[in-house]
Amino acid sequence: MQQNYSCLKYLLKKADLPCIPNNKSYQQTCVFLLLFEKEYPHVLAIQKAYNKEYPWSNQVAFPGGHVEKGDLNNESAAFRELEEEMNISSENVECIGSMGHFQTIGEKNIEVFLGIWNGKYEDIIFDTSEISQVLEIPLTALYNNHVEKKFHGYIPCVDDLVYPHDNLIIWGVTARMLHFFIELIFPCLEKNEYKILKF
Repeated sequence: MQQNYSCLKYLLKKADLPCIPNNKSYQQTCVFLLLFEKEYPHVLAIQKAYNKEYPWSNQVAFPGGHVEKGDLNNESAAFRELEEEMNISSENVECIGSMGHFQTIGEKNIEVFLGIWNGKYEDIIFDTSEISQVLEIPLTALYNNHVEKKFHGYIPCVDDLVYPHDNLIIWGVTARMLHFFIELIFPCLEKNEYKILKF
């Protein structure tokens, strides 16, 4: 991929990223927050499949999973999980950098990597027992909700921090990741400077 995403890299570099917790009991996991162009910027997400024994059934999440012993680092784990889970190769993704660490009530520490996907949607293959559907979420819709709910400048409680998408509600740790990302690029979105994302 030949594009220059120096602006996003700069915003990440100067941001106050959420740190890894001191509590060693947290299970280490990683996900990719992927941006792609479809007339205008979108975010790629998934809806987990229904499983009555799985606490995150039907919830919206980002592709990813556990860090394993054979992984070189969390970034390599995120790329491995992305390919295993959705058949998206590292050749089709440029990793901009880490957005920091987010914790769940289930004692999982999730490192989020911001990436640009070249949008070869026809290549996506996933296991329907794990993923019910792939979601293409317009960045404009996320931003508009962020503004309308007056999320800018503070982090609401878990019950209030939600982003609707079609008939779904994005909440919990995924909503916190989106909140952090939108706040990161808020000045650009406020000025309608989507070109700064360099798609």
